[in-house]
Amino acid sequence: MEIIISNSSDIPIYEQIKEQIKVKIVSNELKENELLPSIRTLAKDLRCSVITTKNAYEELVKEGYVKNVPSKGFYVAKINKDVAIEEQLSKIQQLIDKAIAIAKMNNIDKKNLSEMLNILYEEEK
Repeated sequence: MEIIISNSSDIPIYEQIKEQIKVKIVSNELKENELLPSIRTLAKDLRCSVITTKNAYEELVKEGYVKNVPSKGFYVAKINKDVAIEEQLSKIQQLIDKAIAIAKMNNIDKKNLSEMLNILYEEEK
């Protein structure tokens, strides 16, 4: 499972891990009942502490994306994909709202903002 963490990000590492696993679950890259790497294995692969990966998994369990089966490990839980996608869209909307507010404060017009969004979106493919 490929997860990319950034030590220079303002987002805590456990949250970066959690969000990337959520995206993999919602996109069906990780399937229902699929076994996730152990806490130790994931920590070793990502070169971070086991506490960090433990926190990410615990958050995923709390949010219903993962289930913990004692003595067996962490598995992808059955989720309502529509609810999960709506949650992600809500986060995106909040970030776009912030970007619009910054653009308006700096007299950056909608055309320039839209063009920037289009360029950045295509760049990520």
